[in-house]
Amino acid sequence: MVWKPHVTVAAVVQRDGKFLLVEEETDVGLAFNQPAGHLEEGEALVDAVVRETLEETAYHFKPTHLVGIYHWTHPTKEDTTYLRFAFAGELRGYEAGRRLDDGIVAARWLTLDEVKASQNRHRSPLILRCIEDHLAGRRYPLDLLVHYG
Repeated sequence: MVWKPHVTVAAVVQRDGKFLLVEEETDVGLAFNQPAGHLEEGEALVDAVVRETLEETAYHFKPTHLVGIYHWTHPTKEDTTYLRFAFAGELRGYEAGRRLDDGIVAARWLTLDEVKASQNRHRSPLILRCIEDHLAGRRYPLDLLVHYG
């Protein structure tokens, strides 16, 4: 078996002192995550985060910078490692009535205190870490990422 990490993208969106999260069904119950998902074959990372945010929240997302790149191995699934590219940006519209991805219960706006208080329901520790890095001012230009071909 060849080891291969899951390449994922996530959107860190802050508006009016709250952060956009999704509440989703998982194999262990309802959990919170940033709008996030897997990179598809041939897709640029920036395009993936735009697509995933729309599919999971009905918001149009415009990434403005990279917050960070995170490497995390799931503690109960030893063969599952994630390489997450987290982006921050702006919302550019909302499609009311849009059907969200299967498993997504709703998009939720939570304050930082609410995010911290709900850590036992986080899909991964990367949720809070990405928010904290965003609040700490971590901002890397999008041209750092090159989609070649």
